[in-house]
Amino acid sequence: MQHLFYLNKYFIKYKWHLLLGIVFVALSNYFRILQPQIIRKALDWVIEQVKLNKLDEGYELQGEVFSSLSQTLLYFGALVLLMAFLMGVFMYFMRQTIIVMSRLIEYDMRKELFAHYENLHTAFYKRNNTGDLMSRITEDVSKVRMYLGPALLYGINLITLFIFVISSMLAVSVELTLWSLLPLPILSISIYYISNLINKKSEIIQVQLAKLNSISQEIYAGIRVVKSYVQINPMTKHFSEESEDFKEKSMALAKVNALFFPSMLLLIGISTIITVYVGGILVAQDKISPGNIAEFVIYVNMLTWPVTAIGWIASIIQQAAASQKRINEFLLTKPEIENTNQIAKKIDGWIEFDKVSFTYPDTGIEALKNVSFTIKKGERLAIIGRTGSGKTTIADMLVRMYDTSAGEIRLDGKNIQSLNLGDLRKQIGYVPQDVFLFSDTISSNIAFGKPNAEQTTIESYAKYAAVYDEIMGLSDGFDTLVGERGVTLSGGQKQRISIARALIKQPEIILLDDCLSAVDTNTEQQIAGHLNGVLADKTTIVITHRIYGMLEFDRIIVLDKGQVVEQGTHHELLDQKGYYYEQYQVQKMEDEQIKN
Repeated sequence: MQHLFYLNKYFIKYKWHLLLGIVFVALSNYFRILQPQIIRKALDWVIEQVKLNKLDEGYELQGEVFSSLSQTLLYFGALVLLMAFLMGVFMYFMRQTIIVMSRLIEYDMRKELFAHYENLHTAFYKRNNTGDLMSRITEDVSKVRMYLGPALLYGINLITLFIFVISSMLAVSVELTLWSLLPLPILSISIYYISNLINKKSEIIQVQLAKLNSISQEIYAGIRVVKSYVQINPMTKHFSEESEDFKEKSMALAKVNALFFPSMLLLIGISTIITVYVGGILVAQDKISPGNIAEFVIYVNMLTWPVTAIGWIASIIQQAAASQKRINEFLLTKPEIENTNQIAKKIDGWIEFDKVSFTYPDTGIEALKNVSFTIKKGERLAIIGRTGSGKTTIADMLVRMYDTSAGEIRLDGKNIQSLNLGDLRKQIGYVPQDVFLFSDTISSNIAFGKPNAEQTTIESYAKYAAVYDEIMGLSDGFDTLVGERGVTLSGGQKQRISIARALIKQPEIILLDDCLSAVDTNTEQQIAGHLNGVLADKTTIVITHRIYGMLEFDRIIVLDKGQVVEQGTHHELLDQKGYYYEQYQVQKMEDEQIKN
């Protein structure tokens, strides 16, 4: 139960729903408990009247007596129906409070978990599968809701009903009560033992379900790769094997529950037999009335569902505890990147890297080693290097996806970690190497950089990114749905829409990470023209493995194995005849071959 203690804050938030629900449950059970008492009085009254009047065939007032008995029994019957009606009314209200509360908490939990996911750092998403994240926010939250709603409702119902029933039984006969409830200790031991089994099996099942979700998500996301490599059958076999494992684990839990419920019914049946047998002896001894036996039998059977539900409640609680444990693992994960400043401030774009080193925490790979460079406001910097040289790491650190392991990054003379995180990212137009588009219209994807932007503004920035004509050539123009991750568009189109999305922010710093690799020379020239014109006063960093002749850079740095090995202007680097010179010559030959 310790993992479920996290939910106490929600009980406090919705305390009136919970308190009123308890009251309604108690009132419902109060009117329920009156029904066997009315039946007992009716039965005892009938027996008493039969004894007093000694009815037989020759009695002259026999008709009047039967008429009187019928009217009285109808009166008792009406009372029972009235109690049942009142019981039903309060049952309705108890569901409108406790079950509604569970739905409200479920809503709050999903919002909290989703918001927490958004705040977690990049390394967290590299360590955890998307399918597992989805499983915890859907399946696990649903399991917890079952504890907050039905399990809590029936638990409160069980407690209040037990209090009313046992107190009513004790008021009639302590001896008969003890005999009737004799099987309860066996019941308690059974619940304790089986609950532990249910808890262990439930946790295993939830882990396996998360695994199934992860496999499904990966296969669906990479369906083109699966098809192109003709791996449909192996993937289907793999999923079937994991599904079979899930089935076996679920069947093991079902067997435990299947054994538990009949056992409960058996114990209730034994209680009923004991009640009738011992009750008959007490009636013979004139200690209780015949109506009390009927009353006790109803009481015992009244406890059938609540007692049987103990196993069901225990199962739900154990499953909820296992699910809440998985939820807490993520909720209690603290983001490594935190916002320490709530004050928004406009930045100018003066960037300094001072002996910056960084090692990825999960892999131990040292991506940067004592990297130092300075970019003044409005300057342009190109970062060139081989794959794995640390270029993208610099981009990620500028938008604080990661913080430095050593050294310091300063923006306008202030440590980047001291700035308002949200405000920092708003003022940087970042186009990452791994282009991502949402499953929405082209307009919505561009406007993601500036929500509520007018259509004319969206179209203007599409022109700046040299993608306007191609968009207009689509059947629905800017209203075209791009599919999941932009699957319906080409790589170049996705890159340019991402550039438009970054530029529409009108950022102070533009960060382009190898985002022109899939465009032709003419398109590259159009985009370069915009960068050279409208955005000439913005600080621009272009990360690439190519050398652009259309873009003029104030400084170019060359990275190799996380270190700055060359630095200078285009002509200075050519004079050094190092890596930059070699790449320039290779690219020059490739361009000449294309022209020829």
